[in-house]
Order: sequence, then C-alpha cells, then structure tokens
Amino acid sequence: METILDAFEKKEKEEVNLMSPLVWAYVGDAVYELYIRTYLVSTTKLNPHKLHIESIQYVKAASQARILEGLMPELNEEEQNIVRRARNTQNHHLPKNANVADYMYATAFEGLIGYLYLTDQKERLEEILKKCI
Repeated sequence: METILDAFEKKEKEEVNLMSPLVWAYVGDAVYELYIRTYLVSTTKLNPHKLHIESIQYVKAASQARILEGLMPELNEEEQNIVRRARNTQNHHLPKNANVADYMYATAFEGLIGYLYLTDQKERLEEILKKCI
C-alpha cells in the first residue's frame, strides 16, 4: 500500500542538494505537520479543535527548536551539515509567535525533515519523527 511518503516522485540527492534549504523546510513543515496530526488522530479521541490545540504543542517553533537540540547528538555528519545549511539560510520572513533563534532552529529542523523526505530516506525519517513524540 502506498503511503504519503511514497506519493511523490523522489529527486536525486544531487538535485536536492542544489535546492534552497528553505525549500527543504517548506516540504519538511508539511511532512512533520502531517505526521503529528496522524499521530494524534491515531492515539487520541480528541475533537478537531482539541487536536489543533494539541498539535500546536509539537509544531510551534520553540518546540521544534527543542526537539532539534535533543536530536543533534544523534545526527550523523551529513545530517548535521543539512541542519547547519538550513539554519544559516537567510530568511526574510519575520516570525510572529517565536523569537528569531527558535525560528532559525525550527527552520533547520524542518529543513532536515524535508531533506530526508525529498531524498527518499524513509527509514531515517521515520526514526527521527518517532523521536519527536
């Protein structure tokens, strides 16, 4: 059975490496949000409003920054480089509900998730997503 991670044509690693890390983060934001929503629907019996409130606790910038901080020692050298690239990419978007440092680290976290997704590293992506809960 095809899953969401199988739904799109995967890119060659070289092609993904040429993308802006903000593109990785754009994809990673969607993948992570879907993972969290699916997790909550699968493990709770909350109504949609409460599901939304609960999901915010996982997807807000401060939470993603803390998750990334905890993951850093477990990331390999390539993944740490991906995080650095995504964190250091100039973003002209100013966060509304986060401080700039948290926003940069949240972007780095989403960049890592997006990169793993785009390069079809399903097992590693799943391993990292499970550690986010």
